Amino acid sequence: MSSTPGTPTLGTPTLGTPTLETEEHQALRAAVAALGRKYGREYLARIAREGGHPDELWADAAKLGYLGVNLPEEYGGGGGGIAELSIVLEELGAAGCPLLMMVVSPAICGTVIARFGTEEQKRAWLPGLADGTRTMAFGITEPDAGSNSHRITTTARRDGDDWLLTGRKVFISGVDIADATLIVGRTEDARTGSLKPCLFIVPRETPGFAHTPIDMELQAAEKQFELVLDDVRLPSSALVGDEDAGLLQLFAGLNPERVMTAAFAIGMGRYALARAVDYAKTRQVWKAPIGAHQAIAHPLAAAHIDLELARLMMQKAARLYDAGDDMAAGEAANMAKYAAGEACVRAVDQSVHTLGGNGLTREYGLAALIVASRVARIAPVSREMILNYISHQTLGLPKSY
Repeated sequence: MSSTPGTPTLGTPTLGTPTLETEEHQALRAAVAALGRKYGREYLARIAREGGHPDELWADAAKLGYLGVNLPEEYGGGGGGIAELSIVLEELGAAGCPLLMMVVSPAICGTVIARFGTEEQKRAWLPGLADGTRTMAFGITEPDAGSNSHRITTTARRDGDDWLLTGRKVFISGVDIADATLIVGRTEDARTGSLKPCLFIVPRETPGFAHTPIDMELQAAEKQFELVLDDVRLPSSALVGDEDAGLLQLFAGLNPERVMTAAFAIGMGRYALARAVDYAKTRQVWKAPIGAHQAIAHPLAAAHIDLELARLMMQKAARLYDAGDDMAAGEAANMAKYAAGEACVRAVDQSVHTLGGNGLTREYGLAALIVASRVARIAPVSREMILNYISHQTLGLPKSY
């Protein structure tokens, strides 16, 4: 599947339906939406309650080519980009069954390996990431560094031809099911003595690599883990890309992560809003459905506008990234993530409020989203750090830190 844009087509404006996309993208949306309807919110909620993983949905999405739609065709992918992968995640989210590991495995890890990995690494990982038989987690966040990637303390040092990796990571998704974790560490520059970021592939069963689940209030199929790396010995082939590339390789993964987080949030917001709209059309307390009252209708309309605006920024960010403009994509990806997180929270809040008491019942499936929607405001980077980025990098304002 090519990521090259064709001639935009105009469609009939309906809830959640884009009107300025290529026919190819519209067809992809429709196909993924059909898969999402096959599973739905109750499937994912049941899996989370039982402590399982959405293996059936993951396998079906892989079989249809959706998981690897952004990866190179020569390694079994669809030949598209983040624009296509974000459509897949958004539509699954709008159906109530988003796959969080899509953010991590094909979007971050797959992209980094496709862009910077050795031929051996590409052959070893990309076909499996594309067909869903292999998954990777991504480890960057640390207890004392938070959102500041410049304060990462996980270090790698040479020991003959090997690397020794030592450090801690927190809030790392899906380590229990991932075949390996792409760890962000830092190596010492022999010339300057300063530390620079590097990425290493760490297989799950590597000696010295331990993962412990974090007890989360949020109920989700994908679990969060704390990692401890105690002199983890890795071969030289575990290093992804150039040891001197530094931040370029790191942000090659972080920008798609922000775009995909936006897609996750937009899908969740669309799901909640659709449930609220259906309810407002049929719920009648006096003589007319409650959706006829402006106190109900206007907030829902505003939530829809917010989601559509966030999607436009997400599409811009994806288009810039796929075109190879990393600098512009970084700004747009941060804006998209911020806008989508805010839009998602407002859409979920208003949807729950529209249903009143019913919005807090398991039957309608919205109450759990009150907690889940906050994730898009916090992870993978907080909205405050995005505002810092925009104020410094875009507006040129001085730093306070």
